[in-house]
Amino acid sequence: MVWSETGNIPWGEVRSYGWVAGRIKNPKAVRAVGNALGRNPLPIIIPCHRVIKESGEPGGFSAPMGTDLKAKLLRLEGVNLS
Repeated sequence: MVWSETGNIPWGEVRSYGWVAGRIKNPKAVRAVGNALGRNPLPIIIPCHRVIKESGEPGGFSAPMGTDLKAKLLRLEGVNLS
């Protein structure tokens, strides 16, 4: 369910882990959302880099280069994290 909701986040937009948790009808599952995204087998199809912390910080990213790569992917889509 997490991957399905994440796949619906449009290009150039971000959503929070809490937003995804709410969309799967489990608003307290924020950490579980992060864990599910960390196991994403298809990052090109399921754009987990578009999920960030409620505060606007990038949060985690399990790919090589971690959050630096996450921020770079978002910049390519026109999203700049502060």
